[in-house]
Amino acid sequence: MATPYVTDETGGKYIASTQRPDGTWRKQRRVKEGYVPQEEVPVYENKYVKFFKSKPELPPGLSPEATAPAAASRPEGGEPGLSKTAKRNLKRKEKRRQQQEKGEVEALSRTLDKVSLGEPAAPPSAPPGPQAAPTGASDPPDAAGAAERARKIKNLKKKLRQVEELQQRVQSGEVSQPSREQLEKLARRRALEEELEDLELGL
Repeated sequence: MATPYVTDETGGKYIASTQRPDGTWRKQRRVKEGYVPQEEVPVYENKYVKFFKSKPELPPGLSPEATAPAAASRPEGGEPGLSKTAKRNLKRKEKRRQQQEKGEVEALSRTLDKVSLGEPAAPPSAPPGPQAAPTGASDPPDAAGAAERARKIKNLKKKLRQVEELQQRVQSGEVSQPSREQLEKLARRRALEEELEDLELGL
């Protein structure tokens, strides 16, 4: 708020009398030529502050009109202020994160399948209590063994499926002269079936 000045007939300046909050009045004061009241004195700013305040936001030589079309043509889906490389890296990170989550889900489902295949169901009459605690402590090695056994069963089933497909191709005449490797594969069928039965019985 500017200080109210009063000029008299002689040309002198006065600060008009003002009322204080408690109701009393301040005296009228004479002011010398060139006087600037304290509230109107500008705050001191050193040269560095002045430089940074006067510094333009855009790089030297770039007009504000040149930046306006670029901002308008930016795709709506893209994040502001990112280069093509940064956007590409973001996409890669997102894809990697999704693959990692997908891999974790698959690993968890595989583990659940293996545990359900490998471990026999507990008898319903088993009493819960201190006897159940030691079996819980030995679960990790059993789970690892069950997982290994399930993996072997899966591999053996895959090999048997390949042998059956090969045998059907030979019987249908699709493969007229089987190679030595194919004949060996067909001969191993019985051994694979026995190994699979042993694994499934838990021997």
